[in-house]
Amino acid sequence: MSVRVLVARFGLAAVVALAGGATAFGQSADQTNSITAVLPQTAPAGKLATRTEIIAERGEAAMISLGSLSAMGSAIGMYRQIAIDGGWPTLKTAKIKKGSKGAAVAALRERLAIEGYLPPDAMAMKSPDKFDSTLEKAVKAFQANHGLAPTGKIDARTLTELNVPVELRLQTLEINAPRIEAYLKKVGARYILVNIPSAQLEAVTLGTVYSRHNVVVGKRGRPSPTVASRITEINFNPFWNVPVSIVERDLIPKLLKNPNAMTEMRIRVFDKHGGPEVDPKKIDWMTTRADRYFFRQDPGEDNAMATVKINFSNPYSVYLHDSPAKQLFGTNARYESSGCVRVDRVQELVNWILDGQDGFTSAKITGIAKSNERVDVRVANAPDLRIMYLTAWATEDGRIQFRPDIYDLDATGFILGQPLPQGGT
Repeated sequence: MSVRVLVARFGLAAVVALAGGATAFGQSADQTNSITAVLPQTAPAGKLATRTEIIAERGEAAMISLGSLSAMGSAIGMYRQIAIDGGWPTLKTAKIKKGSKGAAVAALRERLAIEGYLPPDAMAMKSPDKFDSTLEKAVKAFQANHGLAPTGKIDARTLTELNVPVELRLQTLEINAPRIEAYLKKVGARYILVNIPSAQLEAVTLGTVYSRHNVVVGKRGRPSPTVASRITEINFNPFWNVPVSIVERDLIPKLLKNPNAMTEMRIRVFDKHGGPEVDPKKIDWMTTRADRYFFRQDPGEDNAMATVKINFSNPYSVYLHDSPAKQLFGTNARYESSGCVRVDRVQELVNWILDGQDGFTSAKITGIAKSNERVDVRVANAPDLRIMYLTAWATEDGRIQFRPDIYDLDATGFILGQPLPQGGT
């Protein structure tokens, strides 16, 4: 018996229970009779798919929580049944929106009903070929669940996502289930989640999101690693100790073109770590190895880490940090770093991490950031950290999300570690 028939006969709660996840999904005023269709209560402005905001009062479930495996099991069962029933039709027409009418609209309505974004009887309405507000809301929910700007209009990118076969969606869910299981191991009550494919961070307490942040993660040629760790220290107005890989790829080429490059960037060069400072203009960079000297950028607004660095134990020399290039947080393809994770509105995250420790408040954190004073703080009530690679996940509050396989890892069994570069620099 199909999912659509089951929902029509027994209701959503019964279908979820039959799938083995009675407690995995919750109803919401923003749902359209679907365990997959939850539209954010505040959609991002313009064509930005996600925004940075504190959302504690909304009670949204985190990307992963204690109920995630049950939720994933229910989602896999649902998509498996859709596949058995024959999947969904391929849509041929883009550029339709509210007010449009015709066969393309009716095909879209049927497509969204099959996946659960509309009720099973959606085609029984008087004018199924009219693009009304209910269909627009379902399109926005679909877009939000696929990392697209929720415009409610069918454009080329939305059409591409709609036409991904159900078999591939099912396969993606199955690939990500063991990742979720691994990332949940030994996670505590307070934790930070960074998902590389969605370029987002969540600060989480007891499975509920306190704040969600846009982040910039590694390029395909310099991918961010996945990590299971714990926050250890906050460095305000930090020095930037430049990794050898960046010295080799970026700084030495700059010096070869412009001998004054390090002075202009306020990067000082030392004869090994702790050694005396040297003049970079007196060194033959054509024949010098990248690891011969130690490069350090002084604190300040143009520092690569800007106002703050968040440390955690890991073998890859990566960390979370602020960024002087804040315009990147306002783009959708935020894969621009050399492996570390840049965090939008990082001071709000730091305030949540410290949670009043040693008298730290939002105002105090802002004041330190503006002062350029070097301050290091060991974190007492340290939250866990998971840097994840999830291209699909299901949440306890009823969303099933999909994101692009940006590093081409879904076919490799990858879970934790350092991905190999995927071309580029």
